[in-house]
Amino acid sequence: METMEKIKNIVETNPVVLFMKGSPQFPQCGFSARTVDALKACDAEFHSVDVYAEPDIRQVLPQYSEWPTFPQLFINGELIGGCDIVMSMFQNGDLKQSLADAVGA
Repeated sequence: METMEKIKNIVETNPVVLFMKGSPQFPQCGFSARTVDALKACDAEFHSVDVYAEPDIRQVLPQYSEWPTFPQLFINGELIGGCDIVMSMFQNGDLKQSLADAVGA
């Protein structure tokens, strides 16, 4: 349960969290890179967790979120989804609005 609590703490104490492969500076997969690019294009400040550097989180996060793949974006404690959902939200403007709401909350 320790890792589950660790994940919960990260998600609840950061308005915007991206669990990804690699870091924002050095993404280790294309989906993580595209998600980071969308967040940066929205001028988002976000906390990131490299699931390669945190293998316990990589193993347990899919159970926590009920989402099997990475990256995973959380805004205000709520799972938004992976790359495809984030890109769709970015293209229709919802991502920028959700991020602005998170900062204002």
